[in-house]
Amino acid sequence: MKRILCAAFLTLFMACNSWALDSNAVSVAVLAKTANSWNGDALPNYPKGQPEVTILKISIPPKTRLPLHQHPVINAGVLIKGELTVMTEDGKILHLQAGDPIVEVTDTWHFGENTGNETAEIIVFYAGIQNESVTIQK
Repeated sequence: MKRILCAAFLTLFMACNSWALDSNAVSVAVLAKTANSWNGDALPNYPKGQPEVTILKISIPPKTRLPLHQHPVINAGVLIKGELTVMTEDGKILHLQAGDPIVEVTDTWHFGENTGNETAEIIVFYAGIQNESVTIQK
């Protein structure tokens, strides 16, 4: 009986120790926390209506320029692969590399361009309103 209790205690101890090691592996890094978009403009108030969150993974092939567009809703993303240049119609520029966050401009005409040699991938989160578009092309 003593052996069984020792074995059970040892098993429980190792399981708890393993769990503690896993919990020590958790970390949190704030990639962005701001009330402004990347060009310095203040983010707009949220519109009234039923909120709808949209999450997109956008893949942009090398040497590809997206059409001029704007977002009527607040959105933010993280470039997970490649590189991307974002430019507003009035010439403000943001260069992103893999791992960089972006708090996108709102109600501002802009485009993104992958000038690199590999596909750029970005995950974008849109905080919109149900039945409303998150992107408008010019």
